[in-house]
Amino acid sequence: MQVMTVILTQSAPAPHWGKADVTFEGQTSFIHLNGNAPLRQVQMAARKIRNQGINQVQLEGELWTIDLQWVFAQGFATAKPGYEVLWCGDEKQQQTLAHRLEAANFARKLTNDTPEDLSPVSLATQAANWLKAIGGDKVSFNIIEGQALLEKKWVGIHAVGRGSERPPALLELDFNPLSADAPVDTALVGKGITFDSGGYSLKSSVGMLTMKCDMGGAATVTAALGLAIKSGLNKRVKLYLCCAENLVSGHAFKLGDILTYKNGTTVEIVNTDAEGRLVLADGLQAASESGAKFIIDAATLTGAAVMAVSNEYNAIFSPQTETIKMAQQCAAAVGENVWPLPLDPWHRDACPSAYADTANSRPVKGGGAGGASNAAGFLWRFVSPDANWLHIDLAAAFESSATGLWGAGATAHGVLTVAELLKR
Repeated sequence: MQVMTVILTQSAPAPHWGKADVTFEGQTSFIHLNGNAPLRQVQMAARKIRNQGINQVQLEGELWTIDLQWVFAQGFATAKPGYEVLWCGDEKQQQTLAHRLEAANFARKLTNDTPEDLSPVSLATQAANWLKAIGGDKVSFNIIEGQALLEKKWVGIHAVGRGSERPPALLELDFNPLSADAPVDTALVGKGITFDSGGYSLKSSVGMLTMKCDMGGAATVTAALGLAIKSGLNKRVKLYLCCAENLVSGHAFKLGDILTYKNGTTVEIVNTDAEGRLVLADGLQAASESGAKFIIDAATLTGAAVMAVSNEYNAIFSPQTETIKMAQQCAAAVGENVWPLPLDPWHRDACPSAYADTANSRPVKGGGAGGASNAAGFLWRFVSPDANWLHIDLAAAFESSATGLWGAGATAHGVLTVAELLKR
């Protein structure tokens, strides 16, 4: 396999190239930086180089920062294997990039796996084993599956997953590099819907096609914790993955059902396709029970978030202004994009029910106006008032088809932000 050298330059291309920002001379390509949004420009340039059928590149030159190398690798990545980016810079920079790549590739692999290959229990098991391999005896875990979920009163995960022949599961994982009685600093919660048919609120065929990605939240927080551990994390962190398949069968939950959660909240089901918030409610309660000072959940939760911020940003929500600011700072520090959407106390009551404390959505197409904020308001009901809380709606976690920035499939956009938050 021939290796193409890629060099960043601030010089303009030769006149015969016109306004091209990528030029080629033999086995060398040049990215001509123009000073406007360099991270975005480099990622788009990587896509152009990759689209030439080039599979292996060596980055060279003095202008390559860690973040510029990283976004190049993001643009160069595809769902199919057989490509490689060789880093430049000193040993520490290359190690940082290697750690980032291992975490991102883990998230991509999980998210791109077929629904047949990735069952709920398999997702929980793979995540736990990967973190155990990184953290060694500092990592312990327990997987609760099937009927045992009801015994623990995790009714949301059980209800969403009971329509499948493959049991739903909750992964409880503890990373503790300190003493046995050390307090939990942060709890991570990930939505792990390994396939989402919509249940009886059935999706269209086109809408269902990419729903293997609906466990992107679980992949994101798992990869972020692994990256943080590799980077020397010295805090106790608990991880909760809420894993289920949302399928249709005689055992599936139905519209009009009412779930009574562990904290006493009753929820009427008005849309079985608004299932992510139902499983996250269990995870957020478990995270709250851990006593964590900071709770972060991540989920491919709403199409409304994509409509609001596009698929180039992840939407963020928090009742605490300082938590929003910290998330923005952490994302900016690693070159990722987040944007805050509204979350006010009245959003908790934005999905009323005549039969229960709340409904899981509004009984209108797409959940109605403000759907992303309404979903966040629903989740807020299950978060301890003593914890700082950040909800990330992963609008940028997956591309259904290739774009000018990304190949088709999982992007891992959000992994670095969560890892940075863990290191704060």
